[in-house]
Amino acid sequence: MKQRVRAILLTTDGTMLVINRIRPGIAPYQVLVGGGVEPEDAGLEAALLREVREEIAGEAFDLHPFCQLEDDKGETEYFYLARIVAWNFDDRTGPEFTRNDRGEYLLEEVPLTVEAVGALNLMPPQVKGALLNAIRAGSLTLPVT
Repeated sequence: MKQRVRAILLTTDGTMLVINRIRPGIAPYQVLVGGGVEPEDAGLEAALLREVREEIAGEAFDLHPFCQLEDDKGETEYFYLARIVAWNFDDRTGPEFTRNDRGEYLLEEVPLTVEAVGALNLMPPQVKGALLNAIRAGSLTLPVT
């Protein structure tokens, strides 16, 4: 069964980073930075750090588990809260960006408010619900280091 990792990347401006996916014939939607765990990854967190480097040329730190979801195919997706202070979407290197049939990937900063997150078509929908619950509870934070 495939394992996936995703990062809720919190910026110093009180926003989170999402990738807008625009594909022909499909309504636009958003995803969090991340992807599949590869055999050469030392673990879930190593896979997540690699994906952040590939997808947004950034360095995440202060990783903390947020939630875990399993889909109907038996794939498990692990979501982490993380800090990020620098990224460069122009320097991304993931293999998906070299394929013309994958549509567009547009990076966006989204305020950490119920209104802004609620307006997203964030996939999977269960993580959107978990984010909204955390925002309402005031618990979408990382420990101060």
